[in-house]
Amino acid sequence: MAKVSLISAAEAAGLIKDGMTVMIGGFMANGTPEGVIDALVLSGAKDLTVICNDAGLPGKGTEKLLQTHQIKKLIASHVGMTPECGRQYSAGELELELTPQGTLAEKVRCGGAGLGGFLTPTGVGTVVAEGKKVMEIDGQEYLLELPLHADVALLKGYLVDEAGNIRYRGSTRNFNPLMATAADVVIVEADQIVPAGEIGPEYVETPGLYVDYIVKAE
Repeated sequence: MAKVSLISAAEAAGLIKDGMTVMIGGFMANGTPEGVIDALVLSGAKDLTVICNDAGLPGKGTEKLLQTHQIKKLIASHVGMTPECGRQYSAGELELELTPQGTLAEKVRCGGAGLGGFLTPTGVGTVVAEGKKVMEIDGQEYLLELPLHADVALLKGYLVDEAGNIRYRGSTRNFNPLMATAADVVIVEADQIVPAGEIGPEYVETPGLYVDYIVKAE
């Protein structure tokens, strides 16, 4: 098993290059690795495709990357709490792909599981179906939704041991465990780093097998 490395937020941000696809955990910035995002803002990496549940909140989460125009395309389930996202989209400065929340989660899960996609009735007959393959099974129409995969996933953990095993705190879990499985490189920002084995196996919510780098939250 590859050794998990402890790095700084700046080093983590340096792993993200122009044009990469990045998954960011969190739900309205709850469970989002703010320290790594701040470092990514300073790095200036641009033309990013960002996959996340939402666009964060003003001054928090993904919204900080919108403010610096580092996001070229945003794939999310809702963006209504972020005026800057609406402004950039209306001005033609941002590509926006809105996806129903359950569909988004399943697309990420499929990306992590190596599946070719899944069929869902959600979105049939709406703008969500535009450009997608529609299949009929037993008289019911379904959309073929394709998997999502990223170059890098940015997660936030409450307890992370030195082997990369993660335990989340309450609702901060949200999209983080799914995204851990669906990226080539996985970086977790940890509130606390503990010795390997200190998190009981029954409390590990993301195995260290998926994690490449740990950043200690400031």
